[in-house]
Amino acid sequence: MEKAFKNEIKSQFPYLSNSKILLAVSGGVDSVVLAHLCKIAKLDFTLAHCNFNLRDEESDADEDFVAALAKKLNVKLFVENFDTEQYAKDNSMSIQMAARDLRYEWFEELRLKHQFDFILTAHHANDSLETFFINLIRGTGLEGLSGIKADSNYIIRPLLNFSRKEILAYAEENKISWREDSTNASTKYLRNKIRHELVPVLEEINPQFLETFLKTQSHLKENEELIEDYLSLLYPKIIGKTEYGYSLDINYLKKVPNSSAILYQLLKSFGFTEWNDVYHLLDAQPGKMVFSTSHRLIKDRDYLLLTEIDKTEDKVYKIAKNEDFAMLPMGTFSFSEVKEINYKRSNCIYINPEKLEFPLTVRKWQQGDIFYPFGMKGKKKLSDFFKDKKLSLPEKENSWLLCSGEKIVWVINQRADRRFSITSSDQKIIKITFSL
Repeated sequence: MEKAFKNEIKSQFPYLSNSKILLAVSGGVDSVVLAHLCKIAKLDFTLAHCNFNLRDEESDADEDFVAALAKKLNVKLFVENFDTEQYAKDNSMSIQMAARDLRYEWFEELRLKHQFDFILTAHHANDSLETFFINLIRGTGLEGLSGIKADSNYIIRPLLNFSRKEILAYAEENKISWREDSTNASTKYLRNKIRHELVPVLEEINPQFLETFLKTQSHLKENEELIEDYLSLLYPKIIGKTEYGYSLDINYLKKVPNSSAILYQLLKSFGFTEWNDVYHLLDAQPGKMVFSTSHRLIKDRDYLLLTEIDKTEDKVYKIAKNEDFAMLPMGTFSFSEVKEINYKRSNCIYINPEKLEFPLTVRKWQQGDIFYPFGMKGKKKLSDFFKDKKLSLPEKENSWLLCSGEKIVWVINQRADRRFSITSSDQKIIKITFSL
């Protein structure tokens, strides 16, 4: 295995030979063997051990074991203790997910603080097999079936082509000791249930099942790469950047084969789960929406509009009298006295200051708002005004109003209210300009 490991480093991860490495070690056989192999390969590495304090004396004994291992290998060691149960409770997640989050957050902190080039973990072929079944059971796309990535940003997994059986055999042959996590034998966890109950049955049917599976997974990875190449060609023809997110061309989507699969691939990273609802948007009425926890997809005539969900409450901002500038989150207002009027620019209006009630307020529009559009007769509901202008829902939602008391002075950058317009008898003219 030593020769195979060196060949793996040379062929797949040659950059590790000249890198500063942080190696995650739990004390289990996989990570302990990885540490020994890295020492034999003469890599520059430091150990990192997480004590999750989940097994009382066992957890502390694991920590002591890893400290002894670091001393034996003559390498440095970082250790961190976590209150995993409290973290899981505070964040409403499982113990396993809490431990994962804590582990990788700490590894990343160490990487940045101590300038490590890469983080090594001891995931192996059986881990990839188990992850395949976990994703299959829970429901997934092609990326969930194509396996754990050997190289993911700064995280490298050099044992993915080695089986648990090979790792155990190497440890026993070289009299390498390790710690056995007692929870690994429990089948109350899904991963362990797959490991102890499902995989043995499959190996009984096909003794070479792991090797067969790895070949199949290799084909899945190749297909995933092929799809990514295809999507890179389609992306600029389907996706457009908008002021508030992205637009997807419905007419083009309907022309391409397997439009549902294309939609899934384009939107899978935005947290959507109700995929049938997403696919049905292509033929839905304008205004229909589908939500994820972070985004929403809106049918708007010829496009699907993807926007982030604004979780902040609408706020009202005030502008005091005699302010020359007002810098607000949506942009900057400037006030200046002028002698002439130029109505050609949409980002400014001209007002008789005596008609204003201070402080002015800036807010988003609301259902029921009405104003008296400059250049038109009578009053108009803002909802009708937006409809006439054929604004999309995101454009409506991000429309801001400049108000004087309860009256709308300006639908900013769109239309002024004629009740505040300049007349021939006005002696003083204030120009209000809005800029992003």
